[in-house]
Amino acid sequence: MRGDKQKLIDLLTGKKVAYIATKNADYIRISQEASLVRTYADKALIITSDKKKYSGRIFDVYKKILLTDFKEYDIVFVGFMSQMILPWFNWKFHRAQIIEDFFISIYDTLTDDRKKFSPCSLPGKLIHWIDQRALKAADIIISDTNVHGRYFKDEFGITGKEFLTLYLEADHSIYYPRQAEKPDQWKDKFLVLYFGSILPVQGVDIVLDAIRRLSDQPEIHFLMIGPIEDKYDKPETGNVTYIDWLSQEDLAQYIAFSDLCLAGHFSNTVGKANRTIPGKVYIYEAMGKPMILGDSLANREKCCNNVFLYSTLGSSKELANNIKRLNSLRKVG
Repeated sequence: MRGDKQKLIDLLTGKKVAYIATKNADYIRISQEASLVRTYADKALIITSDKKKYSGRIFDVYKKILLTDFKEYDIVFVGFMSQMILPWFNWKFHRAQIIEDFFISIYDTLTDDRKKFSPCSLPGKLIHWIDQRALKAADIIISDTNVHGRYFKDEFGITGKEFLTLYLEADHSIYYPRQAEKPDQWKDKFLVLYFGSILPVQGVDIVLDAIRRLSDQPEIHFLMIGPIEDKYDKPETGNVTYIDWLSQEDLAQYIAFSDLCLAGHFSNTVGKANRTIPGKVYIYEAMGKPMILGDSLANREKCCNNVFLYSTLGSSKELANNIKRLNSLRKVG
């Protein structure tokens, strides 16, 4: 919410702030938070790493932390993934106020989203403890939606801490409204675009089944952008083009010439789908594109201005019908 963002800005303004994250600097959440620190802090130190492998980034960031004297900093702001920093390095931060962006729960990701461990297993209990310790080590905790913050508070028994919601923001230097012509092969098609990193929470299987359901609608064509693994039943129905990867600049161009964008999340088997707003929502919104969102608590929490429909989580039939409906409205218009 706007008030929470202003609270964060007020906390940072005029302070000496060290920002630490173990993700690459151009990641949407990192660039958003680092920009706030650079803009409002009196002195800003940004500790990140752009090494390709996550293990390499971890060791790179650890080395930088160990070589840094934090005594002069009023605030240590820990971003992605805070569990890898807090509470292991608290001794380095002296009396600085700790702001933590608890963007991802390791426990939630590995037990519910990716289902690698049972919550009751020894690994499940261990990662629950790590998440809980990281949360308790902070003075102020940031989440990406109100409902996600409530989940963290309840699941990990966090009391006496201030929670703030900081919604994601697209990079407006890349994603902005523009006109773009469709390539010749799709000139007469109603283009429906989906992109993602293809994680279970996104419900890509629901999108693929909607494509299959619309195989008898030749004027509707799908652009599926992302590394879809063989475990997914990919329809080869002639109404879809698969693209493994695009640069952000090329992705923006594809979004610009598409007629409709699918945002999600669409899964009804992963709890996080109901608690988080996909980053692509903010990108589509920044570009002024009509979209279909999953009908989740998080998506309902922050309404955007684009022409859009909500689609019931887990229902490929409803998603397909909504796509047909928007195509019909376009033809009437």
